[in-house]
Amino acid sequence: MFVVVDASVWVSRLVESDEFHLPVKGWMNSQQEQDTTFVSPSLLLAEVGGVVSRVTGKPDLALNAIARIENLPNVRIVEMEKALMDDASRFAASYGLRGADSVYVAVASALKIPLVTFDVDQRVRGSKLVDVIEIPAE
Repeated sequence: MFVVVDASVWVSRLVESDEFHLPVKGWMNSQQEQDTTFVSPSLLLAEVGGVVSRVTGKPDLALNAIARIENLPNVRIVEMEKALMDDASRFAASYGLRGADSVYVAVASALKIPLVTFDVDQRVRGSKLVDVIEIPAE
């Protein structure tokens, strides 16, 4: 199985103080046991780096988080090429998605796979275009 994983989910997984850390850790571990591949646009790395640095105040932890994601064997990073960005732009304009959110939706749409996110707005608007998986909070 393949799923597009939004930055909100990755941040929850990587920041132990995050309120959703344990549910995400459990969900990701169970997905790994099922050989699920986590797919994200290359934008993910900048988003995770920025959030982890801001939340922890430790740039080294942010760089470590980026490296951890890049080195996981079940992660596929999709380059943000022109065709993908054209789709993302159309989705943002047509459905009112925020710019970064539209990129994740565009990846899910192009690959015909579901999206996993904690972002309520992205979930609601994106569900008009792709299947969205919700991780149980407990």
